[in-house]
Amino acid sequence: MDYARMRALADELGAFAEGLEGAWRVEIGPEGPLLALRSRPKRHAGIVRRLREQVDRQLRTTHPDHICASPHIEHPALGRMLHPDLAVVPEATLDEDGPAVDASRVPASIEIATLAEGSAARPTAFAAMGIAHYLIVDPRTGTIEVHSDPCKGRYARKDAYIFGDTVPFGPWLIDTADFRRYGKVGS
Repeated sequence: MDYARMRALADELGAFAEGLEGAWRVEIGPEGPLLALRSRPKRHAGIVRRLREQVDRQLRTTHPDHICASPHIEHPALGRMLHPDLAVVPEATLDEDGPAVDASRVPASIEIATLAEGSAARPTAFAAMGIAHYLIVDPRTGTIEVHSDPCKGRYARKDAYIFGDTVPFGPWLIDTADFRRYGKVGS
């Protein structure tokens, strides 16, 4: 199936999801468009806010025309469209037509693991899209992984950290001292 058809199906799924309760995500993966429910405790939102604020502050120096936002990222040649929790993108891309930011314009992507899903397959997907820096925060375990140097669809480098560390992420530093682990389900 060609990418234009997959995008049309993803758009239909997105329109359908708007009528559903809960937080839904539409992406285009190796098997085509998918619709998935995200289970996110409120601590997820706290980590997203802290990350966005830290990265945005540093972007003023490192990438003055970029911001940390939450757009869809697509790579039509690969037939992929992903929706990370955060991505570093040129601010102007958010005013352009179209549903997603081209992956070639995204230097970094960030995801926070949810209660139900891990991120085991995600680094490969972002590496294949050419995203230079990929950060996974896992509040279930209190760990952070920094992936960098995409090469042949994989990241050549992976560095591990724990909550409380100051984490180098591309040209930025992430202070994780205020990150909180998920509590028991329902807390």
